[in-house]
Amino acid sequence: MDDLLQEFIAETRETLEALSGEIVAWEASPDDRERLDAIFRFVHTVKGSCGFLDLPRLARLSHAAEDVLAAVRDGTRVPDTRLVNAVLAIVDRIGELVEAIDAGTSLDDTGEEMLIAALEEGSSVPTQAPVPQAVRNPTRSVRLNVDLLDRMMSGMSDMVLARNELARRLRDDGVDPTVEAALERLSLTVAEMRDTVTRTRMQKIDALFSSLPRMVRDTAAELGKSVMLQVEGSDVELDREMIEMMRDPLVHIVRNAIDHGMEPPAERRALGKRENGRLTVTARQSGNQIIIEIADDGRGIDTERLIAKIAGTGGRSETELRALSEKAKLDLVFEPGITTKENVTAISGRGVGMDVVRANVEQIGGRIELSNTPGKGLRLAIHVPLTLSIIATIGVGVGDQRFAISRQAIEEIVRVGGDAIRVDMLGDTPAATVRDRRMPLIDLGGLLGLSDKAAHAAMLVIVGVPGGSYALAVDSVLDHEELVIKPAAPAVMATGVYAGQTLPDSGLPMLLLDCTGVATLAGLQFGREIVIDDVVEEVQAPSVSALLFDDLDGVRRLVPLSIIDRIEPVSAEAIRFSGGRLRLSVDGRIIPLAVQGDWQGRHSISVLRLRDGDAEIGYAIAEALDIVTLPEVIVPPREAGPVAGVVAIDDEQIELLDLHWLFATHGAELGAAEAPVCLINGAETAWMKTFLKPVLEGAGYRVATKLKAGETAAVVLTMDEAVPGAQHQVPVVRLRRDRAADKGENSIYRYDRDGLLAALALSAGGR
Repeated sequence: MDDLLQEFIAETRETLEALSGEIVAWEASPDDRERLDAIFRFVHTVKGSCGFLDLPRLARLSHAAEDVLAAVRDGTRVPDTRLVNAVLAIVDRIGELVEAIDAGTSLDDTGEEMLIAALEEGSSVPTQAPVPQAVRNPTRSVRLNVDLLDRMMSGMSDMVLARNELARRLRDDGVDPTVEAALERLSLTVAEMRDTVTRTRMQKIDALFSSLPRMVRDTAAELGKSVMLQVEGSDVELDREMIEMMRDPLVHIVRNAIDHGMEPPAERRALGKRENGRLTVTARQSGNQIIIEIADDGRGIDTERLIAKIAGTGGRSETELRALSEKAKLDLVFEPGITTKENVTAISGRGVGMDVVRANVEQIGGRIELSNTPGKGLRLAIHVPLTLSIIATIGVGVGDQRFAISRQAIEEIVRVGGDAIRVDMLGDTPAATVRDRRMPLIDLGGLLGLSDKAAHAAMLVIVGVPGGSYALAVDSVLDHEELVIKPAAPAVMATGVYAGQTLPDSGLPMLLLDCTGVATLAGLQFGREIVIDDVVEEVQAPSVSALLFDDLDGVRRLVPLSIIDRIEPVSAEAIRFSGGRLRLSVDGRIIPLAVQGDWQGRHSISVLRLRDGDAEIGYAIAEALDIVTLPEVIVPPREAGPVAGVVAIDDEQIELLDLHWLFATHGAELGAAEAPVCLINGAETAWMKTFLKPVLEGAGYRVATKLKAGETAAVVLTMDEAVPGAQHQVPVVRLRRDRAADKGENSIYRYDRDGLLAALALSAGGR
């Protein structure tokens, strides 16, 4: 708390130095809404900070000034000279109290009630200037201008480049040992100074999160609610300036989540929720960005009430607002002066907060995403850049261009080739298979317009982003380096694909890729989850990708992408109707083939090779069209069959294949791993293998002439009178050559098909 108090004192001092002049300027121009909002935000922030720092006198003074300024903002008060004098007196008194707190001395509260009373409309209380403030205590820290640190880091980067150039020249021209030793000392010093300057700007985000437990506890208690807080990612480092800029927005968001979002305990019980509300605040690094997420399990945002509030102000019609997209409706919460709170409290309800949050975040080059689930909660993600930091990166090449990727985002790097790691085309869309793991593929060169080839790159960088992974196809993978990252030009950053720029030791500038932005540009969407006390709360249902195709019968259908091992053209000559079903010869094997429509008369047919983990079947199609997101609503069919239901894609009715029916109907014979083993043994093994193996396999047995290590047979089939001792505990069925000979126990005429299968089934335990 001492650290938080010192930060509060330092920030309040800085603001006070400029605020008095702002108030005077506002008096001269009462219509200056921007200046009024700045003054109002200051007293509002002071009031909020005093709540969890336990500074009741400051809270009372700032609350009184806030009430008056809120009335001016609403148009119910006019800022005359008396009102401005009263506000100035309050601001001066706040400054006196701050200095007294820093000095550790007491300050009599005489006259503070008069200062508050002077704010009332029509008050006759004199508003003379207060007694001059005491001499400020010397500060225990030095606050530097961030621009100065930026120039220092820029100078350090130039020094590194100059050092590298000098080293290259000395290597080319021959090195004097004494010069080499001096260069080595210089290199060590430059590296140490570079790290020191960089770390000067960095601070653990715990400095931002440490005040949350107390604030959540006090706010919830004041509102009669019970809220459990979970904080994750406190060790993430963020630029000091970012921490300063994020403090007020985070306070607003958390307090609003408790006040607006969380239902009272009785209401939560009635809704079947846990009585204790859950609030999570997490931080993580993604490339050159820090993502701070605040999620609650409250009531979410009621967009209908938002629309009604805004329409009631007369700014926009209700019809116009209802025509907005769901995202645009959610963004209405950022409208200045908008609140769905009916009653003004000490916590919220004054229409200040969310507009301030977005203004502060955008000021530092960040953005805000809202994910709303009515009745279940709200997730708010703040993306802010690391304007200046050193991160571990790996360089990749596409054509003659080089890019950097954060090592933290890379799961693995693989080379394309073989069945374990390959690239397939699903229609016009490439997909990567990495050791039976299917994932979307993004061709970086094609995405950025650097090459015409599609998904033929030699290397795949497997990138992990929140909610999933994808493969990034590149031409080459270069070395790894610790790089200084800076913001790129605004036009470059606005694309959403890049997280900054860097100048590595080679002297060749590189752009750092924003892996999440790359996925967004490519059209990939991943679901998100929130984990609270080991309970997974789904905020956004994970999307299921499906292949849209034209079937042989002319019907347009869908099949989930995850079940497709590959799509490949096959010759019509490889398809035969044999053994009572249609089969496909491929890769030296025979697999069942499912068809809906006429395949004959075609020279080549596209086949979906479908796998469920054990079995494989083929499904013949006319043409693969596109990869789409499978809708959640599926209309069931009237009867069981190859169609699981009907979905709507772009207002068109599309049939969805029933995978369970397909594998139950066509894949039943493929359970060889679980089939009982029939061991054929003896002098007539060759005859039995030629004549009986197809019969036995058709009946569901796996025929073997020799057992594998650890394998046991269900039954032994032989034509010998004696069976080897190793098999004496396994049931034995004997075949005889003569139909009329003595049958004996389990003795079957070798051409008695029904008798043989019945004896085997009985001996194998009915399997």
